Amino acid sequence: MRLEIILKGKNNFKVPFNYNHILSAIIYNKIADLNFANELHSSKSFKFFTFSQIYIPKRRIVKDGIIAKDGVISFYISSPNDFLIKSLVDGFLEDLEISFQNQKLTIQKIEALKTPEFSSKSEFKTLAPIIVRTKKEINGELKIWDLAPSDKFFKSLENNLIKKYIKFNNLTKTDKKINIYSDMNFVKRKRISINKGNATTHHRAYMMDLILEGDLDLIEFAYDVGIGEKNSMGFGMIKLLE
Repeated sequence: MRLEIILKGKNNFKVPFNYNHILSAIIYNKIADLNFANELHSSKSFKFFTFSQIYIPKRRIVKDGIIAKDGVISFYISSPNDFLIKSLVDGFLEDLEISFQNQKLTIQKIEALKTPEFSSKSEFKTLAPIIVRTKKEINGELKIWDLAPSDKFFKSLENNLIKKYIKFNNLTKTDKKINIYSDMNFVKRKRISINKGNATTHHRAYMMDLILEGDLDLIEFAYDVGIGEKNSMGFGMIKLLE
């Protein structure tokens, strides 16, 4: 299930270039069921939700961010967990104000979007960049390395999606199959910085067009949960190209 959320702040409200941690905190704070929110936030496993980049229809780029000229911004939240989506709707409607870096925003609209009809070979574009990581030995030390699109990148996307599907559905295994690939006509690398406590991590992630071919349940699950890693930090949301 997917929500579209439209927010309104003061004219010339500024959004920083790196805002993933801000949106993530807003989402956790808006989950109406506080016990569920705490369990989800503290979980070391998959969180089973994702969110998009922020969209600013009337914008101006400045040195340290993007100015929303009329104060209007929007984004999407998606999850296969209907309870999570319902709890978010309840939380947003209970309090129509959001604090975004000490700036007050008001919810103008929250809408549950109809799930599109997928085919066994469906084309998508990213609404949030995809991140895939691997371990790489550098100077005798294993380090986490962000992968660029390649055969290993796409195979990792497939394996990651299957693992999430098995975990979400409390299975031990599945015979369902999926192939994820791209014609590479559109690929854009983005450098994303995420603040967590006193530490900042930097990631190379990719906006791109994709083809998902295989079992319809897996394709719909990918649409809901996101593909790749760190979905709950705003990576891997996809949109069907119709």
